[in-house]
Amino acid sequence: MQEATVVVIGAGQAGLSAGYHLARRGFHSALIPASAPGAASPAHRPSFVMLDANPAPGGAWQHRWESLHMATVNGIFGLPGFPTPDVDPEEPSREAVPTYFEAFEERNRLPILRPVRVEVVGRADDDPEGDLVVETDAGRWWTRAVINATGTWNNPVLPGYPGKNVFTGRQLHTRDYVSAAEFAGQRVAIVGGGISAVQQLEEISRSATTFWYTRREPVFRDGPFRPEVEGRQIIASITAAIEAGAPPGSIVANTGLTWSPYAIAARDRGALVRRPMFTAIEPHGVREADGSFTPVDAILWATGFRPDLAHLEPLHLKNDRGGIEMRGTQVLAEPRVHLIGYGPSQSTVGANRAGRDAIRRLTRWLGMSN
Repeated sequence: MQEATVVVIGAGQAGLSAGYHLARRGFHSALIPASAPGAASPAHRPSFVMLDANPAPGGAWQHRWESLHMATVNGIFGLPGFPTPDVDPEEPSREAVPTYFEAFEERNRLPILRPVRVEVVGRADDDPEGDLVVETDAGRWWTRAVINATGTWNNPVLPGYPGKNVFTGRQLHTRDYVSAAEFAGQRVAIVGGGISAVQQLEEISRSATTFWYTRREPVFRDGPFRPEVEGRQIIASITAAIEAGAPPGSIVANTGLTWSPYAIAARDRGALVRRPMFTAIEPHGVREADGSFTPVDAILWATGFRPDLAHLEPLHLKNDRGGIEMRGTQVLAEPRVHLIGYGPSQSTVGANRAGRDAIRRLTRWLGMSN
């Protein structure tokens, strides 16, 4: 059994921001024994540890597909106190971003254990201000509070469709996509109306025959997204929904699609032609909305992600609508738990702010000076 005042679960952008602000507020590494030279007793020395399921720094970025370059991504927001370096626009994001995250971890000497997978978080007893117990595949941690920053990468949305299980071709999700080369010469159905769907449609359509399916007609913006105006409005709307106990909406879905270089390239090549969702999947293809049949070799589900919160289920945080009522980053029904990178803090800028705000609220709840 190990102890820490705060356990941070996840070391992506939101988790790193939380770790940085915990250290700034005087929390020390729980990995340094209290008996070590110069260490104060736990009662007078609030501590923290960060548990990351990934084998290396970089959060979900290290798992992105190989052709996603820095010129293609929507940009990464600098971690606190650590400006982003100049990078080659053609450098793969799954290399550039983890390198930056790793340098941040080393600069701030964050107490990160990896790979450690959190299996379940529960209450130590019935005391609403007592300890929480974090069970992992590498042991158990007792803690006063948990900051959850697990993101969404490990909880892909895979819609159920009639006949899905009888399809003889390949089915994969965005998180499993590596490169367009594996689909060369094939007929590929790409499902989804978001940024990733359009990026992968553009790539795959260079060497394969593609068919693009969405539930709704995609809307492309005529001008650029204005985060200083529209971003605040979207975040305010999602925040209001979260505080009312509704399930979190997607920030990316609200920003719409822009005429990026890859969208223009797909359009000019004739690939950006949307079809209504098919009604069923058959062994060798899909049944179209008009009743016709389209043979396909593969189906790529670019259908997004949901928050990865299965390990928190014993705490019963969700209401009957599937939402978690919160105030800021703090769960209203369980103030020992903060969710960051969730709801209005899904974006990179939002994740940084959420890490800072979570520590402010947490130190007040712990009775520490601000």
